Amino acid sequence: METLFEQINNDIKTAMLAREKVTLEALRGIKKEFLEAKTAKGGDGTLHDDQALKILQKMLKQRKESAQIYKEQNRADLAENEMAEAAVIERYLPAPMTDAELEAAVSAIIAQVGAAGPQDMGKVMGLASKQLAGKAEGRVISEKVKALLAAKA
Repeated sequence: METLFEQINNDIKTAMLAREKVTLEALRGIKKEFLEAKTAKGGDGTLHDDQALKILQKMLKQRKESAQIYKEQNRADLAENEMAEAAVIERYLPAPMTDAELEAAVSAIIAQVGAAGPQDMGKVMGLASKQLAGKAEGRVISEKVKALLAAKA
């Protein structure tokens, strides 16, 4: 099975041949981030898919935030471009968990950690962030953990 890095490289070639400017720009941005992560100091020269997913999530968040700022400044043209790039990045991320799936996963983690209430938020979030990385946004995980721990108290 090819890695995300290899998949991006292949898709860059496809986008070049199809002359898809926005897709190509987004993919080149992804490749740049991947290469920087691969050659980062202290790294082993490889990029694992879990690291790649974190990079993609960060890039997606940046694109959405930029688009929001552009909308607030009445720059619809720039906001559109950011959202188009965000759509390209989303293709490489796994489908986000549904609310029910997230609640079940967080409940299992709470039981695993033995959390008794809101004071155990840190323990639960530490494990939840690792296990649910790439499947749900950190903010959404945090809100769900808070709600479930508050219900326990």
